[in-house]
Formats: sequence, structure tokens, C-alpha cells
Amino acid sequence: MKWEFNTNYPSVDDLRKKAKSRIPNFAFEYLDGGCNEDVNLYKNTADVREIELVPYYLNEHKGSSMQTELFGHVYDAPFGISPVGLQGLMWPNAPEILAKASLKHNIPFILSTVTTSSIERISELTESKAWFQLYHPTENSLRDDILRRLEAAQYPVLVILCDVPSFGFRPRDIRNGLAMPPKMTLKNMLQIMGKPNWALRTLFHGQPAFETMKRYMPKGLDMKQLGLYMNRTFSGRLNEEKILQIRDKWKGKLVLKGVASEEDTAMAIKLGLDGIIVSNHGGRQLDAGQSAIKSLEVIIKKYKGQIKIMMDSGLRSGPDVARAMAYGAEFTFMGRSFMYGAAALGNQGGDHTIAILKTQLQQVMEQLCCEKTTDFSNHLVG
Repeated sequence: MKWEFNTNYPSVDDLRKKAKSRIPNFAFEYLDGGCNEDVNLYKNTADVREIELVPYYLNEHKGSSMQTELFGHVYDAPFGISPVGLQGLMWPNAPEILAKASLKHNIPFILSTVTTSSIERISELTESKAWFQLYHPTENSLRDDILRRLEAAQYPVLVILCDVPSFGFRPRDIRNGLAMPPKMTLKNMLQIMGKPNWALRTLFHGQPAFETMKRYMPKGLDMKQLGLYMNRTFSGRLNEEKILQIRDKWKGKLVLKGVASEEDTAMAIKLGLDGIIVSNHGGRQLDAGQSAIKSLEVIIKKYKGQIKIMMDSGLRSGPDVARAMAYGAEFTFMGRSFMYGAAALGNQGGDHTIAILKTQLQQVMEQLCCEKTTDFSNHLVG
């Protein structure tokens, strides 16, 4: 099967370069950067690409299928769209662009609590197939109201985030005024003037806002007050009690994202969660930590089969997805790759990015003589 895409941009790296030319530098650096010295940002992808796969050219081959079952739904590929905050800052209307593409291509889209489209709007666009990532609120009443909205909108999967007990130290964002509280500098204003297409589309769609949180926020907050409000509203550190309360209230599938240790995996299993996403937040939180694929290696060896084990962080291509699946991930997610696509190609960006990733992954499967995504492990070197 062939998927149509713009042949001028046949890779995620091509999309990244195009995105950089189309959006203000402060927005690109927010998307592209890691934390501290970016050690883990680069290590994530480098470590994935050390994994090698062996092809079997003389085996009988009846064809390859990327279809992958996850939580009772058969997706058309073993990858989905990770939650990303402030998507509309990087490209106007980005969450809606990506949500529509996810429905068309039958892959999961995860909506972040702090992105720029609402629970209800994304449910509508994805026919209630989107997942939701929850930043844990300080007040239980706010948590419970968000859960009620998710249930009413028929979200099948709730993802709770565990790897943001504190904001990552991100030098680019601090220089650009995008730390908390945020501020708009003269330099940023000049960058906006230099990207008229981005500015006009932002004007058309409106200044990006935390749409899911809008109904809870006092009106008329300036940027400093907004930053202080968000700091007060969310408590990033999870514990057993908080997770148990959510498990008791949420009747759908429950996933813990940001897992990087055997101990947290064991806790997720003990508390009755349905899955984990092994992740280091794309290298944006702990520069001194392991790459996500190294964490996955340890967790898979001990807990494979006891809980659904997924992965994100560092994946940028179809071969990267194949490598992660061969290493033991049962499903994968990517964030930056899809945002590069949206910023590079606007309304066509989501569809294009999924199409090139599907094309790349299909080629890898055919080359390996791998018929199903569950067979990737049979091709792992070593």
C-alpha cells in the first residue's frame, strides 16, 4: 500500500528544517530543545540507532501488516502522536490538524492538559478516539471535573504524567522568556514580524490559550499572572494515593507516562494500571538520566507480559519505530516529529508525517521479511 506525501520532504529531518524556516525562533527552540546541556535529548535518538536488525531474504514472505492491537482497538500502525504542550504556539491550530490526521490514518492522538485545544473539540474531531494526558491538579475538585468531562466526551484512555515533579531547566526557554512566568520580549516581537505567515495565521486562529483549562481560570490574566496560576494549579508529583484515587474514579484504560525505572513499573502493576509509556519527556526534564531506550531495556527484561509497555522519546523515523519494537516496546509514540510536520506544512503536515512514517516502516518490514509488528523481536541482532 502506498501513502501519498509531499516528495520535497521525505524525512522528519526535512520537516524539521522547513519548520525552523517558518516559525519564530522562540517557538522553534521551545519545540526543538531539551534541558540543561541537551545531553539526553541527543542520547535518546543516538541510543535507539545503535540497535541493529537482521533481514531474512530467503524466507517465504506473504506480506507485511503494520496493524497493531492496543487496548481492544486495532490501529493501522504501531505508533501514535504524543502529547505536546502549547502546540498552537508552534503552529496555529496544530492540535486540530494532528487530531484530524490521526483519525484519517487510524492512529492514537494524545491531548495534553496544557495544549491549545479543548477536551471536547478533540473528541469531536477524532470521533471519541483520542487519549488524554493529565497533569495532576493540586485540587481534587479540578481533577474530578476534568475526569467527568473526559467521561462525557468518551475518551477511552487516560494517561497520567509522572515525570514532571518540577519544571525542567531549559536555557533556551529562559532566554526566550518562555519559562514560568512567561514574558514577551522585544526580540520575540521582532522574530514574529519576520514570520508573517505564522503571524497572520495566529491572528486568524487567535492567540493560543490553554483551552481545556480556560473555564477554570480567572479572566484577564496577564502573562505573569498566568504563569503563577499554572504553578499553583498543578502538582506534578504523583504518589500511590493520588494514582489509586484516579484508578478508582476512571473506568477506562489507565496509563502511566514518564516511567524510567523498574520500581515505578512495579508500582504501576501493583496499582492496577493498564499500561506504561517508558519516556524521559523527550529529554526535557532530566539531562543526567538514561535514554528512554536504555530504560526500556531494563523494564522489558523484568516486566514484559505483566503490563502493556509502550515507549516514546527519541524516535524520528520508521526505522526508529522498528528498532524500538524489536527491543520490546509494544507500541510507540512521537511528539516532535509530528509538530515539525505541522509547522512545516500547516494543514497537510499531520497527514504528510504519518504517511512518510508508514511508508518508511512498511519498507523496513518488507526488507526484514517481518509479517507482523509482534515479529520485530525475531529480527533483533544480539
